[in-house]
Amino acid sequence: MSRFRRKALRASVTGAPRAVVVGVGFAGLATVRRLTRAGLQVTLLDRNIYSTFQPLLYQVATGGLNPSDVAYPLRGFAHRYGARFMHGELARIEDPAGGRGGGAGGKIVLRNGEQLEYDYLVLATGVTAAYYGVTGADKHSLAMYTRRDAVALRDQLLAWLEKLSAEERGRSLAVTIVGGGATGVELAGTLAELRNLALAAAFPDIDRSRFQVRLVEQAPALLAGYAPSLREYAHRQLVARDIDVRLGAAISEITADHVVLAGGERLPSDLTVWAAGVTAPEGLGGWGLPQGRGGRIEVGPDLRVRGHERIFAIGDIALTDGEPIAQLAQPALQMGKFAAEQIARLAAGKPTGRFVYHDRGIMATIGRRSAVAQLRYGIRFRGTLAWFAWLGLHLVELLGGRNRVITFINLAYRYLTWGRGGAVLVDSDPPAD
Repeated sequence: MSRFRRKALRASVTGAPRAVVVGVGFAGLATVRRLTRAGLQVTLLDRNIYSTFQPLLYQVATGGLNPSDVAYPLRGFAHRYGARFMHGELARIEDPAGGRGGGAGGKIVLRNGEQLEYDYLVLATGVTAAYYGVTGADKHSLAMYTRRDAVALRDQLLAWLEKLSAEERGRSLAVTIVGGGATGVELAGTLAELRNLALAAAFPDIDRSRFQVRLVEQAPALLAGYAPSLREYAHRQLVARDIDVRLGAAISEITADHVVLAGGERLPSDLTVWAAGVTAPEGLGGWGLPQGRGGRIEVGPDLRVRGHERIFAIGDIALTDGEPIAQLAQPALQMGKFAAEQIARLAAGKPTGRFVYHDRGIMATIGRRSAVAQLRYGIRFRGTLAWFAWLGLHLVELLGGRNRVITFINLAYRYLTWGRGGAVLVDSDPPAD
């Protein structure tokens, strides 16, 4: 029996405080690890039975990885760390009284009506796409925040390429990515390389000129938060890959086959991917918690939800000092560890501390042998070295030894065989039409 399992058994026997963690992103998983280590009874709740490694979803969307490569089963994770996993979705929070040891706990109610008591509750549900009132964006664009989103985009992309291969040469495919952050840049760069390097071998009947890739960003530059030199490098690399980059371009409407700019220009778009912003998930408003900008949950300096002594909100869903912390793995991991430490302190009758984010740097890849990295102490680099650093970091952060090995093999195979038809993996049938 692992030391985590032994601690879980001891916690159950001794009546240790019960902690419920809702959500299984970077923040939620980090919280579970620390809470079980602290000897609490931990229940992990999520509407999926797997955790998704979001930074590599664009590789799934372009056929470089299979969906299972970026998913890790939660029951196995929970068992490994001595926690309990429940498959379900939070509907509302009730009865904020009655917890053990001084009693400020409560209970949550799931969509199926099942109830779950807690002494401490951690909300790490993440966010979803925000469309900012753009007409038709929710109906005629694809998001890139879940494994299902990535699979849907991949299947539609492959269906379109099959259609182009079979039909007359007058037909073309235009893909538009809305949003010039890391997700948009990485997806655009990989789509361009798929077209430039792999298309001739995988779809020899399609001339690359019939496959257009466009990136639209409302701001005057890509990759907000990066140094100007790295932004400019990313822009140059995308243009060199024959991507139509539109900066300072606001969108007023998205239709089934066009993206309409605020100035009235209509850009043909057969596939539109929305990577332009996030908001709180649907249903959060029914939880009765204070919400701020983008529907996120307002928290205090110690990450406790304002007005609630034993409810924490962490990761992308949290709003600290009126501002969200960057949507990156490091802030989420740090918040998860910090929240778990504060719960352990509260359980021991100690005061909580103040969360301080330590920025360890950010990275984004543009394509094969091209990436940007911005680390602490002003360290910045780009190109091949940054690309290898990005690849190594993401392989290390993946959950599960199998996932790391398979992802390494699949990505290595993709980048080594771009021009020989080995760049696209498929593990389900794309839609017929």
